[in-house]
Amino acid sequence: MSGRSWIVATAEQRVELRDVAGSADREEADRARAILLSLEGWTSERIAAAFCAKPDSVRHWRWIFGREGVAGLRARTASGPDPVKARAALSVIEAVLAPGVSDRPNWTLPRLADEIEKRTGERISTSRLSVVLKKGALPGAGRGTR
Repeated sequence: MSGRSWIVATAEQRVELRDVAGSADREEADRARAILLSLEGWTSERIAAAFCAKPDSVRHWRWIFGREGVAGLRARTASGPDPVKARAALSVIEAVLAPGVSDRPNWTLPRLADEIEKRTGERISTSRLSVVLKKGALPGAGRGTR
């Protein structure tokens, strides 16, 4: 299907879209880039192919932008309890990994979990610790879910 996109953006929204397009959160950035390409006349199918997404996803992003503006494209923090264990884990990990590589012991996930519990009183499973380490930041600090 070809034709002109139904969405429009003010000059201010275009500036904000370009800012979001440079976000460290790839999904957030891709949504903003998709809207910018839509404003240039790209079809949903063409954008979907460029971002390895489904055309329906692109249409959904346009719908969100049409209803909520740029704010709707931004990543959102999933609701839920405060990430106490993740926060504790990251504070300890930062401290134990701060010394130079030659001056620190080798850390395994079980050893890190034990050290976190010893220092903070919070027990975190090795599987959750692995997720926290992969993300490299607290949930909601730059990454989120839609």
